[in-house]
Amino acid sequence: MRFSTQTLLLQLGVVLLVVLLSGAVHAWLVYERIGDEAENQALTLARTVAADPDIREDVQAISKEEGTPPASVLAAGPLQAAAEAARIRTGALFVVITDETGLRLAHPEIARLGERVSTDPSVALAGQEITTRNTGTLGPSAGAKVPVYAPASAPSPDNAATPGPIVGEVSVGYSMQSLSKSLAQDIVPIALTAGGALLAGVLASFLLRARLQRLTLGLEPEEISTLVHDQVAVLQGVDEGVIGIAADGRISVFNAAAARLLDLPDATGQDWTTANVPGQLKQLTRPAARDAEAVELVAGGRVLVASARKAWHRKEDLGWVVMLRDRTELQQLTRQLDAVGTMSTALRAQRHEFANQLHTIAGFMSIGQHEQAKEYLARISATGPLKFPVEQAELLQDTYLQAFVGAKSVEASERGVALRIGPETLVRGHVADPQDVTTVLGNLIDNAVSAAVAGSASERWVELELLDDAGQDSGTLHIVVGDSGDGLGGLEPEEVFAEGFTTSEQPVRPGAGQGLGLALVRQLARRRGGDVRVLETGRKGGPGAVFMATIPGVMGRASDGGAEAPTGTASGTEAGTTMREDSSG
Repeated sequence: MRFSTQTLLLQLGVVLLVVLLSGAVHAWLVYERIGDEAENQALTLARTVAADPDIREDVQAISKEEGTPPASVLAAGPLQAAAEAARIRTGALFVVITDETGLRLAHPEIARLGERVSTDPSVALAGQEITTRNTGTLGPSAGAKVPVYAPASAPSPDNAATPGPIVGEVSVGYSMQSLSKSLAQDIVPIALTAGGALLAGVLASFLLRARLQRLTLGLEPEEISTLVHDQVAVLQGVDEGVIGIAADGRISVFNAAAARLLDLPDATGQDWTTANVPGQLKQLTRPAARDAEAVELVAGGRVLVASARKAWHRKEDLGWVVMLRDRTELQQLTRQLDAVGTMSTALRAQRHEFANQLHTIAGFMSIGQHEQAKEYLARISATGPLKFPVEQAELLQDTYLQAFVGAKSVEASERGVALRIGPETLVRGHVADPQDVTTVLGNLIDNAVSAAVAGSASERWVELELLDDAGQDSGTLHIVVGDSGDGLGGLEPEEVFAEGFTTSEQPVRPGAGQGLGLALVRQLARRRGGDVRVLETGRKGGPGAVFMATIPGVMGRASDGGAEAPTGTASGTEAGTTMREDSSG
């Protein structure tokens, strides 16, 4: 069976169900309306009977007597005659009159005179009128109960009569069976209305079927599904994040790459102004913006380049398209390249020192001064192959760390800052992942040097301590960096890790990555299971802020026969459990 045929049959079934339900509801409403009319008619009749002066006097007279007259006396009395006359004249099911205790003084069945009424008369005897639908001795009925007052007392000087006390109540009811007969008379229009609605629904279903075939070009659901799959494959297969914002401000496209880059669930269908996306993206699509310049932001642990373009079809505004590109790896590689360039510059600056040292050794050997040559070699071995301006460089046993920290010390020295190694430094393993170490360590040192230069202390310094757990499988490197700057001032520690934060007084060039260093460093460490945090915020005049970084999985175990810890440093066990957390050195 074709899909259009299935849709037609489903629509016909729905129309039939709706018509039947509508007809039933309409019949019920008519029935309720007839019942309400019967209640109002019963209330009017009850008021009329209760207001009759003769009936009020007769009820009061009986109420004053001791006990209640027998049924034979009541049957021949004026109350029974008046009630029956009203009942016959109006076609009511019953007109019942009671005394103040609820005993019947008038009733269509003479045998029930003098008995208590079957329905509660307390509301009417309390002075309130009430309409009811209940079942009594004569069957189900819709009726009303009205209190009967004693005749009014003599008029007062201001001609106002005072109503007397309640001496009984009048209960009037109309048979529910008569209401059903009235409904049967109205059922023909209801049936005609339902039939007309059913016919209109069938015609509309056929017209909708024809329109559906035109809109889908006669395609079956399987063919439409294939087209949708192809579109999704193209849209979701690209690496760039794509966010489409319709002209009404609703997110119409939010592909998987965008969800992955922003680390957010699919936001399709949400309002763009209230969606949980970075504020920089919303700024790109503000009403005054149009093809704004790309911006960098940190989101979901990644450095993203975001750009927005206004979408137009002829003169129709279709909204915005926001493109997201991942530049995390590029930022890391750029920083690593900067570190390698720094090391290369420092090594070239020391090339002549290598040559001088070799010439000196050759000179000693050529003139036979072998002892002096040995002493000279011993001094070189103690201080390292290069002479960097870094204090206590001998505490670093890894050649990569020696070269990198030495290169950073050359840069710091050029800016008037002394870079020194803390006495509790102990690195027994070798650097297994120099890229991440370079990114984290280099960024922390650069920030500390800049803080020391900008600080108010007379002596400018940066102190670095490194400790690894080479004896463990985690290969974690702990880094503590302090400086002589003025600390964080009034800033909260978490503020310095916010994207875009920078202490540079120069304007940030778009796309330069400034203000993203600490945010990137923390994200990198956390992806490895570590962290970067502020140990101390520092104070004005120094010492400055102290940062601690923990980077798991970047250190390898020391090889057999490797270099031992320098004399005077902490032992492996002691150094592995103590990290100096002050900035004074």
